[in-house]
Amino acid sequence: MEQKTNPMRHLDKAGIQYSVHYYGDKALSGTEVADSMGEDPSAVFKTLVTEGRERSYYVFMVPVTGDLDLKKAAASVGEKSVAMVRSKDLLQLTGYVHGGCSPLCIKRPMRVTVDSSAQNLERIYFSAGKIGYQIEMAVADLGKAMEFQFADISRPPAE
Repeated sequence: MEQKTNPMRHLDKAGIQYSVHYYGDKALSGTEVADSMGEDPSAVFKTLVTEGRERSYYVFMVPVTGDLDLKKAAASVGEKSVAMVRSKDLLQLTGYVHGGCSPLCIKRPMRVTVDSSAQNLERIYFSAGKIGYQIEMAVADLGKAMEFQFADISRPPAE
């Protein structure tokens, strides 16, 4: 049933407590993932990869109930602008496929920013690095798992 992914092995090695949730082998939207797990979608985060100037790459985590605000995201990392990385380039840059991108164990180092709404949560859910698997862990333990910053980077979804 459960296959260990690099992010799971990373958390094991760091001694960080987490749970794994399996929701099936199909790529689902973030809100469908939250629904399938019976969890509050505001606690389920999607991992988005962007490109800034001169091939600088950034990872942003926002709740599945909203979208990444590209202007806020750029400002949070000191860029004038950032653009989403194309799905076809994701595997080469991160080691992950679209729908299974985790902020942990990314192939090349990237600065990670988590939406500030996570500070109001006890637990957070995000991809375990493989479609169908989500990691649940304490927000308080995020800093033990990776370097990141909190910033206001989300907006309500476009209609």
